[in-house]
Formats: sequence, structure tokens, C-alpha cells
Amino acid sequence: MKVGAVVLTMGNRPEELRELLDSVAKQDGDPVEVVVVGNGSPLPTLPEGVRTIELPENVGIPAGRNVGIEAFGPGGSDVDVLLFLDDDGLLPGTDTAELCRRAFADDPELGIISFRIADPDTGVTQRRHVPRLRASDPLRSSRVTTFLGGANAVRTTVFQQVGGLPDDFFYAHEETDLAWRALDAGWMIDYRSDMVLHHPTTAPSRHAVYHRMVARNRVWLARRNLPALLVPVYLGVWLLLTLARRPSKTALRAWFGGFREGWKTPCGARRPMKWRTVWRLTRLGRPPVI
Repeated sequence: MKVGAVVLTMGNRPEELRELLDSVAKQDGDPVEVVVVGNGSPLPTLPEGVRTIELPENVGIPAGRNVGIEAFGPGGSDVDVLLFLDDDGLLPGTDTAELCRRAFADDPELGIISFRIADPDTGVTQRRHVPRLRASDPLRSSRVTTFLGGANAVRTTVFQQVGGLPDDFFYAHEETDLAWRALDAGWMIDYRSDMVLHHPTTAPSRHAVYHRMVARNRVWLARRNLPALLVPVYLGVWLLLTLARRPSKTALRAWFGGFREGWKTPCGARRPMKWRTVWRLTRLGRPPVI
């Protein structure tokens, strides 16, 4: 299988980006073709052979990654598998690309692989980086219902069948939107603890737009993908969970502003998943109400 990689960057981590690209170049097997997308910023000097695209403005994470996908042909059709890697991450093993090739070749239903993210100093995997409800054991691989945006591999046939990431989301929940569409089309998603991306421990709330985007996109996600009966259940559960976490007044104000925005603004085409997909998600351990 031919493997490519998309790296999105804002140009503010040149040393980390180079270390990531070096780790991709060291992968076993056929070379991985790399496209680096500068999201609204010029790119630093990069190793020979790396393809570059500089966007004039920051279009957000999903739209930026979609540009990278299309650089490999419509829906990434010039390659069989695309890796998506955060620009401040690093592949500590040289066998990750080969493990991906083998996994996709052995399982024709497998559409997406979510890597394990581990802190390079402590080796710890944050609970939020294990894409399932039972996240206490990050070393256990399993089928899952979503994946991590900056540490994954996607069979490009998935993009050609269900489309790319939702451009308008800008940041947050774009992976779950794609995951639900892929699962509805019959694909499966694996979390693989043996495919590791080293990444410094961070908090998602470090982004200024975090609370607004999380709430707005949660509403969009439900409106776009869930059967009508489940939309209020899903959003009601997340409202209660948000209140139970007792965010600050400023964060809560931003969250409710995003929640209202999610109802008042267009969310894109509505394609509710089949009820058998709801049952599949439930059997996989995460019914689409949480």
C-alpha cells in the first residue's frame, strides 16, 4: 500500500516540525510522501522532497487538512493510506507506516486507525486521548467510534466515499463527524496502542476559542448526523455534563454562546445516520447520546 502523510502547521514550531518530518522519513518500507500545509503562515525551510502548500489565511484545522488530502489527488486517490500528524508530534518507532499497511491489508473493513498519543518524557497517555468511554487502560487496543485528529491513519477510499472533514467546524469535533459518516457507510475504526505518536501533554482549553467551538460544533454534529429523536437527548446529556464539570463563568458564558450559535447558523447538509449505525455504535460501547 502506498502511504502519504499530511502535516498542518502554523509555522510557529519549526524545530518540532523538522523532528517530526525526520521521524516520518525514517519509517520502514517504501518512503512516505509528505505534504506540509502552512495554515495562514509562511513555512520554514523543510527537508528536500517534502511538498509544501502555503494558505494565505488560517482556514482552520479540518479545511487545512482537506487541502492536504486533495494534494494527493481527489479524495487522496494517489495513495492508499494517509497519515495525519500534529506538527509538534514525533513517531518514536520506525514501523508505524508498516503497521498501518499491514492493518489495512489484513482487514478490508478497517477505514481509520487512531494512534496512541504519549508524552515523550513520562510516557503517559492522557485519558482524553483514548477514544472510548472505558479509557483507564490506554495500552488496550480496541474497536472505537471516533479517533484523534493529529495522530491517525485513514484509508483514502473513506474520503472518496463519504467526503472529507467538515470545513466550517474550524476546530473541534471534526473527527467525530467524519467517524460517524464512515461508520454509517460500513467502515470500522481501530484504536491501536502499538502505533504511538509522542506529543507533549497539553490541555485543549489552551485554545482561546475552545469553549465556543466545542459547544457550537457539538450542536452542528448532532444536527448533521443524528436521527431527529436523538438530537435533543445527545445535546441534553452534554449540557448536563458541561454543568457538572463546573466551568468558570467566563468559560460557561462562551459555551452557551457557542451552543446558541450552533442552532442559529447553517451546519451543512443533514445526513442522519441509519438506526443500524446507532446500534453499531452502541455495541461498540458508545451510543450516540454521549
